[in-house]
Amino acid sequence: MARSFLAGLLYLAFLVLSVRAFGLTESGNSYVVDTSGGLIFTVDKTSGDITSMKFNGIEAQDSSKHSHIASGIGASCSWTRTGHNDNYIKITCSASGITHYYVAKYNDPSIHMATYTSTEPSVGELRFIARLKKSSLPNGIHESEMAGGTAIEGSDVFLVSGQTRSKFYSSHQHIDDIVHGVTGSGIGAFMIIPGTGYEGSSGGPFFRDINNQGATQQELYFYMNSGHTQTESYRMGLHGPYALTFTTGATPSGDIDTSFWEQLGDVQGLVTQASRGRVTGKASGYDSTQAEYIVVGFANSNAQYWVRARTSDGRFTSPYMKPGTYTMTLYEVELAVASQSVTVSAGGLATSNIASTIARPSAIWQIGAHDGTPRGFLNADMIETMHPSDSRMHDWVRTYTAGKDDIYYFPMAVFKAVGPATIRFALQSGQGGARTLEIATTLAFAGGRPKVTVNDWSGPSPAAPSQPDSRGVTRGTWRGNNILYTVNIPDGVLHTGSTVNTITIDVISGSSGDTYLSPNFVFDMVRLY
Repeated sequence: MARSFLAGLLYLAFLVLSVRAFGLTESGNSYVVDTSGGLIFTVDKTSGDITSMKFNGIEAQDSSKHSHIASGIGASCSWTRTGHNDNYIKITCSASGITHYYVAKYNDPSIHMATYTSTEPSVGELRFIARLKKSSLPNGIHESEMAGGTAIEGSDVFLVSGQTRSKFYSSHQHIDDIVHGVTGSGIGAFMIIPGTGYEGSSGGPFFRDINNQGATQQELYFYMNSGHTQTESYRMGLHGPYALTFTTGATPSGDIDTSFWEQLGDVQGLVTQASRGRVTGKASGYDSTQAEYIVVGFANSNAQYWVRARTSDGRFTSPYMKPGTYTMTLYEVELAVASQSVTVSAGGLATSNIASTIARPSAIWQIGAHDGTPRGFLNADMIETMHPSDSRMHDWVRTYTAGKDDIYYFPMAVFKAVGPATIRFALQSGQGGARTLEIATTLAFAGGRPKVTVNDWSGPSPAAPSQPDSRGVTRGTWRGNNILYTVNIPDGVLHTGSTVNTITIDVISGSSGDTYLSPNFVFDMVRLY
């Protein structure tokens, strides 16, 4: 009996101590935060860096470099206990033009964060980097594990055991990139970007950026903006909320409630849900075979949002958005097929239907769907996770026979220093005369654009395209500015009957480069009508 009574007292004492564990202790320049959820993390109040993250006693923070916003901002920090029943600890770290928030929530093994910017960090891009201990969290994304590799392009693409690897190959399109993480024995660390977490980012729903890099450290990222094939200006203001969440290894849900941020007192740039509005409507006019890939986006200089339309009928309701006037865009897969203006008011629900305006001419032949992507083309299924030079890639120079060869035989990109794409085809009587050739592209590098030769006729040289001033396809992305080139083929150029026609599509540019860093562009679609 006495032994049972003593055991009961000890258990009660354990519960009391567990409840009281939630809090912040100052030790020298350190804020030590116990979440009472298995996570204890430490913030240096003189820099804003995280110097320790222990989950269930396992140290996740690397010892050589700290975790921080940008590459460290040299912030000064303060803290307060706040929110419902004082169940939150908010650490505010401020530097010139940047305020970064760390929030601990009672019994939650997460570091909740948000970042306010009025200027871009000096490093030139905005990202949170969790620099984790590789021995604790060895399992990252395979395609971005470059330990022991040899650099083959810049300092960010490596050859490892005969395969190309890069931190860029860890990326996923933002519309689907809600949770990504790394794991070890009894521990997992995951970035969660829920709801409107990307509203202050740049690039739209199909933009992608670095998530992970494995080296001597295990680096886990949330990229808010960068110069990596960026198609629009950076947005200032509040980025997030987002969270770094720890588990025993299982991937957590991305559906986390961030409404508690409204209880935390002053959070610069935070707009409450009550002060936001939404847009509802119906999308129409798109290719019905692509119904599951119809997206409606909203963007202005302050914010961006997106929503997938309902597959059954194209209806949609936007996330809660900041008040303002937005460009509303209908995407068929990744191609913008309509745009219009819509105004959002606080507490309002605007109705705005949108219909595709894209032309769909009846073609003699067409290679690829006009959807803003090279999906289905040769090497497109591998380009997001490996370099064009990778031994697993197929030969880039191809001669394609329209109406005979499978679409997969047509290359997704052409490189000036590698060679052109060639199309062969026959025309029936009545299909000759003046015709139109259209070449849709998704991205180009170093001013690359298509130069066409049809039989013995040389087509005009188009002007240099407006595309991101950045490597793209070698970094695993085809996302840029979709451009449609139109070539008017005069009467008398094309043959009918048994004589085969040949179209050669090469790259022209005022620039040059070696192999896959030579001027290039990515195909979306080619058609003759």
